[in-house]
Amino acid sequence: MALRPLFLLSGFGVVAISLAACAVGPNYSPPKAPGVESLAEPPKEATGWVPAEPLDGLPRGPWWTAFKDPDLDRLEVQLGAANQTLKAQEAIYRQARALVEEAQSGVFPVLGYQGSGQRSGGGSGASTTLRPGKTYSAAASASWTLDFWGKIRRQVEQSRAEAQASATDLATVRLSLEAELAGDYLTLRAEDEQIGLLTQAANAAQRIAHDTANQYRAGVAQRSDVIAAESAEASAHAAVFDAKASRAVYEHAIAVLVGAPPEGFSLPPSALTAHAPDAPVAIVSTLLQRRPDVAGAERAAAAASAGIGIARAAWFPNLSLSASDTSTSAIVSKLLTSPTTVWAYGAAASGTVLDFGGRQGADRAARAAYEQQAAIYRNTVLAALQNVEDQVARLRAFEAEAPLRQADLDRAKQAEQIARNQYAAGTLAYGAVAQAESARYTVEEALLTLRLNRALASLGLIQALGGGWTSADLPRF
Repeated sequence: MALRPLFLLSGFGVVAISLAACAVGPNYSPPKAPGVESLAEPPKEATGWVPAEPLDGLPRGPWWTAFKDPDLDRLEVQLGAANQTLKAQEAIYRQARALVEEAQSGVFPVLGYQGSGQRSGGGSGASTTLRPGKTYSAAASASWTLDFWGKIRRQVEQSRAEAQASATDLATVRLSLEAELAGDYLTLRAEDEQIGLLTQAANAAQRIAHDTANQYRAGVAQRSDVIAAESAEASAHAAVFDAKASRAVYEHAIAVLVGAPPEGFSLPPSALTAHAPDAPVAIVSTLLQRRPDVAGAERAAAAASAGIGIARAAWFPNLSLSASDTSTSAIVSKLLTSPTTVWAYGAAASGTVLDFGGRQGADRAARAAYEQQAAIYRNTVLAALQNVEDQVARLRAFEAEAPLRQADLDRAKQAEQIARNQYAAGTLAYGAVAQAESARYTVEEALLTLRLNRALASLGLIQALGGGWTSADLPRF
């Protein structure tokens, strides 16, 4: 088979590539983000904090290990392996990668082939008989759409940016799920401690009710005091059941996050022992590189910018090269006939002369789409800055509140000890001791809430700073 037309097509393609030195449409540059000039400084809410050494305090990889809780570490690993929302997002990302491969194939020629074989024979009466024979045919073809104006390259550029944006979507979903699991777990452990405190408070209320009833029988208390004490006891016991129900809700949520049926999943009660890490604040200067949602918004703007070039290429003609080579031979009554060869090659051009504003509309739509994505990117940056400021402000407030709550607990313990000493000396009824115990439980509950809030604020700051993700994790195509 003569392959000269295919070689000619290859030569024409090399010339076409050398002539296509540029692509129509704007060359992309990231939109200017608002507030970038202030990112080199710590947040204003962090005044007085000592900045960490650059990158030294950044969470890397499994950021949740900073909380130093083995159960949380185990659950986070299980989430990464079994969470169904994460699996769905991973499938979306794989689809985006496949679309990049599809777009990249447009840069190269399309080669095809065709083959056939046929056996024939027969007769019509005694006078005429057709000799049996076989016919074979083989053909090769090639076509190449020349990318003079860069339309295909812009399509590849757009697909790459969209795939990278899909990768950041995956990272954002992963970080959100990991943070949701960590938040639910920390809250569940706080509920475990809360149940313990409420149980102690209920026991104290029960002792108060019993002591008040004895005083009433001794004639030193009124019936209304007994009713009030019994009501307080019932409310205290009801609070325990409410806390247990709340804990069950968090436990079920954790089960779903790690891909387990809620009815067969359980976490034994334990105290809130997770260490609340203090994330460094000087790393706000790397915010644009560490937030996957910010990187995703920037990649979406890049894809929209490439769309302008795709729309602009519609103003220019489409050029293509084609070639084919077909060979046919036949065997009739064991005799081979000479093969017949047909080849062809050529070029084609097509374009639009008048479309009554269709291309202008497409161009304006592409520009508007880019401006929309650029605005979304800038707004995403502003939201990221707000997230960091909010979490740092919360941490600052909780840091200032901690010594006050601790001092309040110390005073409550002293008051309880004084009441116990007076009760031992016979100068105070036990009801007063139980009331002092109940007051201490209330202060301990407030301190527990503070500890949980500090842990959740640390978690929020880690999430606001992108977890362990960086722009270096973006896939390259």
